[in-house]
Amino acid sequence: MPAPLNESHVAGLSGQIRIVMVGTQHPGNIGAAARAMKTMGLSRLVLVAPEKPVDDEGYRRAAGAEDLIEAAAVHATLAEAVADCRLVLGCTARSRRVQLEQLEPDAGAARLLRFAGEGPVALVFGRERTGLTNEELQLCHASVHIPSAPAFSSLNLAAAVQVLAYEVRRALLAAAAPVDAVAPRPDDLPATHEQVEGFFSQLAETLDAIDFHKGRTPDSAMRKLRRLFLRTDLSVNEVRLLRGVLADAQRMARLAGEAGRLSP
Repeated sequence: MPAPLNESHVAGLSGQIRIVMVGTQHPGNIGAAARAMKTMGLSRLVLVAPEKPVDDEGYRRAAGAEDLIEAAAVHATLAEAVADCRLVLGCTARSRRVQLEQLEPDAGAARLLRFAGEGPVALVFGRERTGLTNEELQLCHASVHIPSAPAFSSLNLAAAVQVLAYEVRRALLAAAAPVDAVAPRPDDLPATHEQVEGFFSQLAETLDAIDFHKGRTPDSAMRKLRRLFLRTDLSVNEVRLLRGVLADAQRMARLAGEAGRLSP
């Protein structure tokens, strides 16, 4: 486990933490979320395919955090928004279909902070009415669930951002460690989201090449394999090693296929 960081690194750490809002339907919620972030010392707002541009209401609700809206990056897909992230956590209600590790807000904030010392991290929020899709949740390493009252569990999007931003702030303020902590080697850093997704693509191709599924649909096996590998926090070097194994398996599958075609 990476060591906690010295208080002098808190500002740099907070700059690695992205609040990603996916498919936001009401511009006012973007402004309110920006205000919630700024009160907790967070500044990296990322928007994914918002339904509408931020309007006057959005800027009014930002109430001093307009600079976060102006600086917000906008992406077409969640995969693009988190491609270089070392950790991606999806804020969601309990999932019925996508089995992700589920964290309480304080545990989620602590994990974000741990990985923020090694590169960008993301906390992802979905649409006001429907949240994140199953496909978007598949891109997350784990989920964060706010334990609201079961009888009235619906939480406003900006309020959810405020709760998680507060927990992140608490974790930032608690960060402390020796100044001479040794930085990890680049190959020992957690793999980026893009690197892990590249591995999953090659894994799916390899399973097809060796006829692993034997006519069965590959979706179920890939979901289970994704969960297995996402729990391990793969490093850059580990992804490189695994992809090397897959490349050799693909090569052997090609040779076996060629030999079969040439045999009488």
